[in-house]
This record gives sequence, structure tokens and C-alpha cells, in this order.
Amino acid sequence: MIHDLLSQSSRYENLHPSFPAAFAWLKNFDPSTPDGKYEITGPDCVAGVQRYTTKPSAEKKWEAHQIFGDIQVVYFGDETCGHTDVTHLKSSEAYSASKDVEKFVTPTFPTTQLHLRSGYFTVFYPQDAHQPGVTRDQSTEVLKVVIKFKL
Repeated sequence: MIHDLLSQSSRYENLHPSFPAAFAWLKNFDPSTPDGKYEITGPDCVAGVQRYTTKPSAEKKWEAHQIFGDIQVVYFGDETCGHTDVTHLKSSEAYSASKDVEKFVTPTFPTTQLHLRSGYFTVFYPQDAHQPGVTRDQSTEVLKVVIKFKL
């Protein structure tokens, strides 16, 4: 997992061939872009624009991916996103290859709680189970882009 300022993304662009184009897209993102999927460099690097209301932790599932990593950027609002190593979790929904996602039982041990907010990005790899969209102090509207990059 990587969590840093979007303005510092050049430090990480050499970590994956899709990162230069993905970070350029994120830095030039227009918040009036409608929700939906947008190919950046083809089907192996796709941006998903989404607007939603955060929910309490008990209503949000933990997840991880195997084929694609995530770059998550919040442009409006803020949320908490849980993070832990996937090997510590018990599966609640088997891995779906068509959706590239496995869901997990909420852990009973302490996890890292990230504050996702404007100006920052977070990269999740397959070992990074995460619980996005969690309310911080109160429910809030969020505008987020999640870039899926093929590993």
C-alpha cells in the first residue's frame, strides 16, 4: 500500500508501466466528469468515477483483488478506509474472477485506518485488503476516482 500526496506521485511513477498515464489522468481530472468507466490506456488501465455517501463501518465490506491494483483518489468529501494484509482475513464471499474481487469478514483485531481526502492518493495491491467508503465523523458525499491497473 502507498499513501501520499497526489502532488508527489512522480516519486512512484516508475513502479508500474500504467502509473505515468494514470497519475496524469488523475492530476487533470475534471470533477464535473459523470460517473462511469473511462479507459486511460486501454482495458488494462481504467478509471471509475463514482459519487456516493459514506456509511458506517458495519455496513461496508472488506475486499481485495488479484488481477488489478487500485489507485484511489477522493476529490470531494472524505472517508475512512480500513487496511490490513489479506492473509489475516477470513473470506466471506469467494473470489470472483469476473469481478476480480473477494470479500472478507470484518477483522476483530486492530487495522490501519486511512483518512482518504482531497489531495492524496492510495495504491492498493493484491495483498492489501481494504474497506473503502466508511464514514469518519458523519456521513458525507464523496467524489472518488478508482483507477484499476492490471498487474
